Amino acid sequence: MTMRNPVMKVLFYAALVLIALVFVLPIVYMLLTAFKSDVEAQSAPPTFLPKQWTLEAYRTLFNDPGAPVLTWLMNSLVVASIYAVVSVLVCSLAGYAVARMKFRGRNFVFAFVISMMFIPGFVFLMPNFEFMSKLAWLDSYPALIVPGAASAFGLFFMRQFFLSLPFELEESARIDGAGPLRTFFSIVLPNARPALMTLLVLNFLANWNDFLWPLYVLFSENRLTLPVGLSRLQGSYTINYAVIMAGASVAAIPVLILFIFVQRYVIQGVAASGIKG
Repeated sequence: MTMRNPVMKVLFYAALVLIALVFVLPIVYMLLTAFKSDVEAQSAPPTFLPKQWTLEAYRTLFNDPGAPVLTWLMNSLVVASIYAVVSVLVCSLAGYAVARMKFRGRNFVFAFVISMMFIPGFVFLMPNFEFMSKLAWLDSYPALIVPGAASAFGLFFMRQFFLSLPFELEESARIDGAGPLRTFFSIVLPNARPALMTLLVLNFLANWNDFLWPLYVLFSENRLTLPVGLSRLQGSYTINYAVIMAGASVAAIPVLILFIFVQRYVIQGVAASGIKG
């Protein structure tokens, strides 16, 4: 994009800064509120910078015996990580089959799976709950991992990326005697790293932020994930906003760290997955 007009260039960057502020300011305000006292966090009009910096909210958050935040944090990290890896493996296998393998009804299967994306997720809430109940998986981590491991979006995303890979890579592997699985794991997957990392991050975020499904299937206090556990910090009649913001900042830190390390792959994966239809 070339902008020879200095005024247009200034306006362009000013618009980018404005858009960035729209997304960054709420996060900054959340972090600053976590360092306020409970009284200041509820003051009107609200203050942006804390008048007196304090760690009271974090002490309350981590020292409450009825709210094992560190346990909830570890639960979310373990479940979201396993879910992301399993989902990427399943969706990459399915996406490769639909993109490369020729079999009768391939286009129908693809269209049927994609049509699932237009159905609201809450429609599957009761059937999945009944299924988990029949398997005796309620109040367990498999209930948070298995139902969503094969996603329509994941299949579509990986199929689009595999279509962008040249056929010559697989043909040369077959000439050397590699079978379908050897070709997939040794040739295709290493070249699909941007798409795999992108889908890994998206699936991790989806499971990390999920609130409704864990709320339905988890009952034990020590097995709760972080979003469900943090909702317990809100009282029936009073809300300690500083503690809530401290909990939200704890929940945001792993996501920010993850994105910092994989943002390059995310950009490459999103760009490459839309090359072919």
